[in-house]
Amino acid sequence: MHRLDLPPLTAAEQLAADEALLDRCEAGADSEILMFWEPRETFIVVGYANHVATEVNTAACAARGIPIFRRCSGGGTVVQMPGGLNYSLILHITATGPTRNITGANQFIMEKNRAAIAAALPQSEISVRGHTDLCLGEKKFAGNSQRRRKDFLLFHGTLLLDCDLTQISELLNMPSLQPDYRDRRPHQEFVTNLNLPAEKVKAALAREWNAHEQLKNPPLSEIEKLAREKYSTCEWNYKF
Repeated sequence: MHRLDLPPLTAAEQLAADEALLDRCEAGADSEILMFWEPRETFIVVGYANHVATEVNTAACAARGIPIFRRCSGGGTVVQMPGGLNYSLILHITATGPTRNITGANQFIMEKNRAAIAAALPQSEISVRGHTDLCLGEKKFAGNSQRRRKDFLLFHGTLLLDCDLTQISELLNMPSLQPDYRDRRPHQEFVTNLNLPAEKVKAALAREWNAHEQLKNPPLSEIEKLAREKYSTCEWNYKF
């Protein structure tokens, strides 16, 4: 598996990178990829089918000048901010293997990610809760989502490492869909930081996924084009 550490990009370009890499693998130009990126500023990312007005405190975002974007996969809304780490996996869909369907892929990927974090934070209680949440004790530190094509899937998530968690309560409404284990807890009682350096977490995930060879010639022009024509547009970001 190849590894890609994205250079500093705009928020729209960072989101476009997922789709560009998935397109590239689907077209046969690359095999499997593990990508990392870290946000440099605060912005909101809604899931593909999320309604912005339902999930986001739009007045607070407008008052602070915080932009809102939409990603290409499902799942809930997140606040991207410094102190967070994003990873993306582009994996081959096999007819009989663990990636053959959504449920199998969720279970397979989440267990490997859980094992990676547990190795980086020994003597801690790291578990998979809901379908695609990672928790430290009873609190969530990572959410994940999936998008599938014919031959490859995208599985990506955000890990809270050293974030200003008060921003989540300030900028997001209570989510319209909640896992049972949340038990209707407000944001400040539901999420936590992992309190690990990003490089340690990236190294642990790279070891678990055997992603040590750097990806050469990432599709930067395709990323820029997708960001300009799709991920920067109101038609996409406010479609729901």
